[in-house]
This record gives sequence, C-alpha cells and structure tokens, in this order.
Amino acid sequence: MKTKLTKQLEETLYAYCMENGAVPVEEVTMPDNRGIVDTLSYQQLPDGQTEWRCYELKVTKTDFHSKAQLSFIGHYNYFVLPYDLYVTVATEIPTEIGVLSYQPYDAIRLAQATDPVTTPGYLTVEKKARYQDLGVAEDLLTNHFIHSLNREVYKAKQAEQGLGQFSSHRLYKELKKRYQHYDISTPETNFYDQFIEDTQSSAVLALQEEVDALNHELAELQAQLRGNPS
Repeated sequence: MKTKLTKQLEETLYAYCMENGAVPVEEVTMPDNRGIVDTLSYQQLPDGQTEWRCYELKVTKTDFHSKAQLSFIGHYNYFVLPYDLYVTVATEIPTEIGVLSYQPYDAIRLAQATDPVTTPGYLTVEKKARYQDLGVAEDLLTNHFIHSLNREVYKAKQAEQGLGQFSSHRLYKELKKRYQHYDISTPETNFYDQFIEDTQSSAVLALQEEVDALNHELAELQAQLRGNPS
C-alpha cells in the first residue's frame, strides 16, 4: 500500500512533468526485465527528438536502501525524495542520477498564495541528471508506455461508470470485506442499506440545493419584471 507521503510525491511530480511539457505515467513495467519505474515521462523536443525521463520515488531511508531494482533506463534519471531524506542520503546518490526534493506547502504559504494551489507541495531540483543513452530499445519502451497509459484510461473509465459495472454478487463481497459486522438479515447493521441510504441522501441534498438556487434566480427575475413593466 502506498503511504500518504508517497501519494503526495506522485501527485506533485505528475503536475511538475505536465507543467514542463512532458507526458507522465506511473508504474511502467520496463522491457527486458528491467523492473518497474515509479514514473516515466515522454517529451517531444523542438528538434524532433524524444526525451525519456525515469523517476524513482523514495520516502524513507529504508526505502532508499531497498534491494528493489532501480529502473533508471531513461535519458535522464531522477530520485524524488522528501527534502529531509535528500539531506541524509545526498552523498550516496550516483553522479549521473539527478534529485528532485519535495516539500509540502505550509499553512502560511497557502494563505499567501495568489493563485489556486493544485498540489500538496512543490519540487526543487537539487541535482541535475546527466544525459545517458536509453537502457532499452526505444520501440519497446514506447510500447510499454502506451500500454501503461491505456491502463490508466481504463481505470478512469471504470471510475466514471461507477458501481454500475459491478455485479450484485461482487458488490456484496466487497461490502462484507469493508464492514466487520455486516449482516444482511439485521437491518441495524446492514451496511449495504446504509450505503444506499447515504447515497440517496447526498443526491437529494444536491438536488435541493440546485432547486433552491433556481428558486432564488426566479424570485430575482420576477422582482425585476415587476419593477420594469414592459
């Protein structure tokens, strides 16, 4: 399971790549058994060349020293680390590997922001990566990248479809896993009924707010017509 900090790094890195004109995708399996890179980005350069960047996210010293394979096969390869961890392991990072450090926004900085804040924190380039030749064939890398993008699109479509895509049997099993005292024969502890009731209540509340807003607009229009007879 990903920690909250890992998810914050992922979210911030995704926005960072997009802002710099790259297309990122997370958890891409590398060709030739080169492992799984945490985030892989693709960018078409003005001269027509392509640029691949690999990012490995680490949130603890133990994580940094893990025996897990590092998939640094891109033209530029980076560690993405919380700033405090970067300070601790800076001397252990190979010369050719770059570092982006992460720091969360504090309450004061958020209060002073003049533009909408869309990420939980920000990244700083602590060390630039050196250019390297690709560690795998580019056509294979492109194929794996496309398949990973398709996976993310599929996940987004599933989320958009909501519960309608699941069978009643599967929903029942999932609800049982999520509620320790689920008992379909006991209304007081029937989690499914509670779920449906909460969903319907939210829908009713949203509709009521919309109706109230429309009634308010109608009242204003009526008042204008009474004050300005044709």
